Amino acid sequence: MMSDQPINHLDSNMMLADDALLTKAADWHSAGHRLALAFVIHTWGSSPRQVGSLMLVREDSQIAGSVSGGCVEGAVIDAALEIIKTGGSQRLDFGVADATAWEVGLSCGGKISVLVMAVSETGFAPALLTDAAKSLAQRLPVGLCLPVNGGPARQAASLPVTSELVDDEFWFMQAPRPQIIIIGAVHISQHLASMATQSGFDVTVIDPRRTFATAERFSGIKLVFDWPDRVLDEMALDQETALVALTHDPKIDDAALHLVLGKPLFHIACLGSRRTHAARLERLAAAGFDADATAKIKGPAGLDIGAKTPAEIAISVLAELVAAFRGKTAI
Repeated sequence: MMSDQPINHLDSNMMLADDALLTKAADWHSAGHRLALAFVIHTWGSSPRQVGSLMLVREDSQIAGSVSGGCVEGAVIDAALEIIKTGGSQRLDFGVADATAWEVGLSCGGKISVLVMAVSETGFAPALLTDAAKSLAQRLPVGLCLPVNGGPARQAASLPVTSELVDDEFWFMQAPRPQIIIIGAVHISQHLASMATQSGFDVTVIDPRRTFATAERFSGIKLVFDWPDRVLDEMALDQETALVALTHDPKIDDAALHLVLGKPLFHIACLGSRRTHAARLERLAAAGFDADATAKIKGPAGLDIGAKTPAEIAISVLAELVAAFRGKTAI
């Protein structure tokens, strides 16, 4: 029987990337909400969501994330609302041989198993949730062991390579998304930030200029109104980080470059003509950066596709960045 409570499908929550969901869950719990986590632990056939996918269900029926293309969501939400009341956990199995599957719409030749755990001491402990969210905020991977047949979740003794069901335990692995740091809240950045987010990157836009750095221009994007050297000094700059400088203002772009040239970023790019880039390299050399360090900078940023408009330039910049991330030589 489906719940009579309205299900609040908030677009911003439904579209959260998987690595943001544990943080969202920790935020909801800190705000006083009761909730449950639903993990896809096994699939076969035409299941639309992969193992390790996560959905959050709150006591007021608000949800974030998903465990299917919609075909089993209602049944999972109903089970989660009950688990929130009782604590603990429950495994749910759906398949074409199961009459319940036809009721929820999984009639296309697939199977899916979902583990629902209440955020409680007998399920997914609040302290464990907080620790996981903190690790992801520091761009550290999270490994958890979730007993399938009852018992509390715990931190994995070693980091799983991937999320998988092993006997009666589900090993859950969550790594932070690769991140793109965009220096300059300019017109090109509006297109680039949106497209990069849709491509699966964790995007942050930094600009100290209030005229450009407004929430209205960057709706749904992490926007930091400050000088990049102050912000970058507090960020984890790892091998899955890229930086793209777009302001054309040496006071802003150079400040960012000084902070990242010694870091293991997979891609650094700056907008501007070849003459502008040559002047940039001269300034960096005068500041003490050698040729090996500055050779990491792609300038002018973007593939030569004849781009003219801000959107086209953003496409060229993102294409070059994706090629670098995937280890391909950009043409």
